[in-house]
Order: sequence, then structure tokens, then C-alpha cells
Amino acid sequence: MPTVINRDDIAKFIGNQAAPTQWHQITQTQINQFADCTLDHQFIHVDEEKAKATPFGATIAHGFLSLSMLSHFAEEFSVIIDGFYMGLNAGFDKVRFLQPVTVNSRVRAHAKTLAIEEKKPGQYRLSTEVTIEIEGCDTPALVAEWISVQMVK
Repeated sequence: MPTVINRDDIAKFIGNQAAPTQWHQITQTQINQFADCTLDHQFIHVDEEKAKATPFGATIAHGFLSLSMLSHFAEEFSVIIDGFYMGLNAGFDKVRFLQPVTVNSRVRAHAKTLAIEEKKPGQYRLSTEVTIEIEGCDTPALVAEWISVQMVK
């Protein structure tokens, strides 16, 4: 569940490390559906037999699939300002793909609030550092600095 904060308490949440999210297993069906959606059918993602001969030994999720999972994980780690009525994705200041996610791996997110600034009355810009952890792997799948905007009444 998102954490709802009062505007007066914003400063207290800078540097806040949310609890890790629940695990999510990346399946071949999900990878195939992402390939269909993005028209990216590179064999390393969708051809299980050919992928066995690669250094990964199996198909891997698209990096952008791993990145797109942030929307799912945000349901658990988000900080929401009281009076929130709409949120917008404003992009990323940094994204690094560090480790491929092999099929059937489980991933989860770790998030840290870096900044919350009121840019216009009722419009807050949030910067969140998000790391996607792969279960059993020391190197994360990705690290990103995600920028969002919250519209608050």
C-alpha cells in the first residue's frame, strides 16, 4: 500500500526507504506478451531453444519489461501526498540495466524517496530511486531514478 503523507511532513520523508515489495515471477508468457506489444522478438527473449545456447542458458526478460514493472511495484512503495487526485509519469533522470532477468526469476523493488518539491501550487515533483532485485542474485536487474508528478487538492 502507498504511504499517505501530510504536506507539512514532506521533509520527514526525504531519504525514506520503503519496505521491499512482494516478489513477482517473470514468466515466459509475460516475456512473449511484452515482445508482442513492443514488436521486439529478438531470439534471446522468445526462442527458448536458441536462448539455451547463450551465456544466460535461458530466455531473458527485455530490459524495458523489467523497467515497466515499476508501475506495478509502485502500488506498494509509493509516497502519496494527502489530497492526491492524479499522478503523472515524468520520466527518468537515470536508468541502468545491470543484470539480465532470466525467465522464471523472481524480482521485487526497493525504493527510496530522494526529493519532493512543490513546483506549482498543488503540483509536486517526486524523485524516487528504485532498484529491482533478482532473488538469489547479488547484482540488481536495474537501478533507476524515477520522476513523477502528483496533483494535490
